Amino acid sequence: ANIEKAEAIAPKAEIIKNPPLLAEINTPGVKTIEQLCEFLDACKTSVVKTLLLRSEKENGDKKLSAIVLRGDHQLNLLKAEKVLQSHGDLALATKAQIEEFIGCSAGSLGPVDLNIDLFVDHSAAALGSFVCGANKEDLHLTGVCWDRDCPPFKVADLRNVMNGDPSPDGVGKLKIARGIEVGHIFQLGKKYSSLMRATVSNEAGQETPMYMGCYGIGVGRLAAASIEQNHDNNGIIWPESIAPFQIAIIPINLHKSATVKECSENMYKELMLAGYDVLFMDLEKMRLGNMLSDVELIGIPHRLVIGERGLNNGQVEYRHRSRDDNEPLAIGTVLSFIKQQVNRHSPPLHL
Repeated sequence: ANIEKAEAIAPKAEIIKNPPLLAEINTPGVKTIEQLCEFLDACKTSVVKTLLLRSEKENGDKKLSAIVLRGDHQLNLLKAEKVLQSHGDLALATKAQIEEFIGCSAGSLGPVDLNIDLFVDHSAAALGSFVCGANKEDLHLTGVCWDRDCPPFKVADLRNVMNGDPSPDGVGKLKIARGIEVGHIFQLGKKYSSLMRATVSNEAGQETPMYMGCYGIGVGRLAAASIEQNHDNNGIIWPESIAPFQIAIIPINLHKSATVKECSENMYKELMLAGYDVLFMDLEKMRLGNMLSDVELIGIPHRLVIGERGLNNGQVEYRHRSRDDNEPLAIGTVLSFIKQQVNRHSPPLHL
């Protein structure tokens, strides 16, 4: 699942036989969870943070609600939007709104005596006692207990998952990794089949709308995924299966040397007839360094450099895009060598 949808499993509730006394602590200048934990020498897992959000109802009215998370967790706006049943953009309340409705800054908010709808994340609701804001400027409360000190609230999954959280299937732990969506599947249900009267016979012989779905592959995203996984400081290293050209022919001083021109054109024709996609860098007076840089930037897997000095020895120069060293090849062996090399060094594409 992506981070917006991954489910956070509710932990077991802490049971405290002797609840601590509720105490109000003066916390001048303390505005963040980090500052509060340092000031009280407390752990983030024993502190809660309260967020005020503005949601939009179906009739267009705006409403303030409070969401409470454990100090080490982050709000998941998509989950909150669903829980609050917001029909518009969900947003954090402004500083002015918090001061108008609560009478303190955001850093002093807490669930005790809060006179608005209250939603608490599973992990925060499992705490036996906790530290929170007192809804008074520069004051916090310690020893707070949900049932004893807070108004009624609803419990829901409201946070982003973290590395090491238990997996929703009960097997192992969650691991967060970066990824690129290169395709997707949509479950359409019976919405469109009902409209189109696309039906099938069920087991009872009755006509019923069929379930529908569709899928798509993002061609542009496939290219992006490949480039992200296969590149260096000089540019792209395409896997051969999707490279724009398999081979680049780079002649040196094409406009000055008839020998170089003839060999380059013959090799181009030979490789094309063999079924390869070949880029012939035949621009006159283009410098060798520029041609080499362009071929590296484009990411062509195989390159052949043809110069008069090499031809005098019956050779051309070969290099694979992923290597740092050149390799001399006898002119008569180029085609057989290329046949051996194609797909041999191509990096895999992980999706």
